[in-house]
Amino acid sequence: MIVVYTSPGCASCRKVKQWLKDRELPFIEKNIFKTLLNTNEIKHLLMRSENGSDDIISKRSKIIQESNIDIDAMTTDQLIRFIKQNPSVLKRPIILDETSFQVGYDEEEIAVFVPQELRKVAERACCNTCPSYKSCENVRKTEETVS
Repeated sequence: MIVVYTSPGCASCRKVKQWLKDRELPFIEKNIFKTLLNTNEIKHLLMRSENGSDDIISKRSKIIQESNIDIDAMTTDQLIRFIKQNPSVLKRPIILDETSFQVGYDEEEIAVFVPQELRKVAERACCNTCPSYKSCENVRKTEETVS
């Protein structure tokens, strides 16, 4: 299942949700301000990111700059506590499923969330008369550059 961590007023979050809806991909939305993240969720996000906190924390966030906080000097427990108390430091959207992890909206990279079997079906079956050709065409282009 695809999980999307969002916040209100986030344009990139709206784009990701619309992209997923347009492709009829089921997802769970977690608004980081309405549903506070628990310790295990934050650990999971940190483990899934290639560069740890650098991938998911915005060092330009107001709280970090005003407080002159050094994220890199924190222990994991301190960082988790800090994120729980200040969810606005998280970059958004954060999108993940069992195999993929992405921060932000990137129209080319988001295609990894289309299940591989659907990408193969689209590649073989879709033609320019299909009503979904435009979106399938983008999936095919992404698949071709990855292959």
